[in-house]
Amino acid sequence: MRGLSLLGAAVLLVAAAPFDPFGEARIDERPGAQIPLDMPFADAAGHATTLRHLAAGKPILLAPVQHNCPNICGVTLAGLADATAKLPSGDVAVVALGIDPHEKPADAAADQARNPRLHAAFLVGGAPQVHAVTDALGYRYAYDPRIRQYAHIAASAVLSPDGKLVRWLNGIAPSANDLQQAIADARGERTGAFERAIALLCYHYDPQTGRYSLAISRIVEAAGLLTVLIIAGSIVLLRKGEA
Repeated sequence: MRGLSLLGAAVLLVAAAPFDPFGEARIDERPGAQIPLDMPFADAAGHATTLRHLAAGKPILLAPVQHNCPNICGVTLAGLADATAKLPSGDVAVVALGIDPHEKPADAAADQARNPRLHAAFLVGGAPQVHAVTDALGYRYAYDPRIRQYAHIAASAVLSPDGKLVRWLNGIAPSANDLQQAIADARGERTGAFERAIALLCYHYDPQTGRYSLAISRIVEAAGLLTVLIIAGSIVLLRKGEA
């Protein structure tokens, strides 16, 4: 019974494990998915707009971000600025979509001011509007109330002019060539397979050390405790079998 109790404690430990950003944040494969273009959002000036209005018949480059992000969203937007600077003017509609429904146009405006090189629409919206877009994209993220941050993947979605998901560009700095090819595919309504790449997580990132210190340490601690309990339970069960 003692061995079973230890194993039961291990199960409870898993159930009570701390927030796992690496398990919560991901991008599901949905090439060709139709994204709603007519959901109402507000831009940095507080004006109502939609993705369809912003696209104006052009492909869309959409980056899900937190406008008040303490981690790498700013780096992601800077990378998009570098990549889009090499494109012909007006080649694509760039959108920085705020995933935090509590953010306001003033937050989008502050983010826009921090990224003057990126010619983009900085949008905010309510939870139904934001999730309508992110769910259709297969973009999964989660809020950790303890540190008031969203765990989410650094990536940008390329959409066709009529709102079909063409592909994701992973990471914080897509190459100009990859972006140009994705935009050409978007114009031709050609969807691509999901690119298998290491997902870069935006969550409690420490730019000085380059580590996800809080997330990693807590996951390692939980895994270590779980391992100890499982080993202890196995020893007890072996001894009972020998008795």
